[in-house]
Amino acid sequence: MPHDLNEALARTVHSARVEQGMSITALAELSGVSRTMINRIERSEVQPTAALLARLSAGLGLTLSQLIVRAEDPGSRLRRAEDQQVWTDPDTGYVRRALSPAMAASLELVDVTLPPGATVHYPADAFRFIDQQIWVIDGTLDFTEGDALHRLYAGDCLQLGEPAECVFANAGPRDCRYLVALSKTSRAKT
Repeated sequence: MPHDLNEALARTVHSARVEQGMSITALAELSGVSRTMINRIERSEVQPTAALLARLSAGLGLTLSQLIVRAEDPGSRLRRAEDQQVWTDPDTGYVRRALSPAMAASLELVDVTLPPGATVHYPADAFRFIDQQIWVIDGTLDFTEGDALHRLYAGDCLQLGEPAECVFANAGPRDCRYLVALSKTSRAKT
């Protein structure tokens, strides 16, 4: 992740927490991320992973895409390809491209490339306020939702169910590329 995006994410996590009148302790309790780590993220001392950002965004009542878009905040209805924010998870090499304009309030599109052998875990809370579909463009995705394993091939589309611990895994020999469509719900799913 470029250093300037890392700093923008740090400011965004801090400002979203403060806007909600939330202490670091409260965010730590809601997200399961330690107060020390939240402090380090807000001071831009560490580059957070996808799983860590997902936990923080869930604790803040945001999707990961919303958190990243707020960090860049161009404020336009059009997002040209060259302006789409690309973020790489430092642990897995997972690459995430935010396709939707910052003004998109109800629907977000995210293009993801998951390298061979990569596994990304998301907590159930990351799915509490969203409806989500995954459409595989290329490769094979092993998506575990709670106890259910879904093996998805190019062209397959899966609607996620109730919030559960989820794992995105690429056991194949080449990159898996998929599109995630997110829609924020008006109430928490149980």
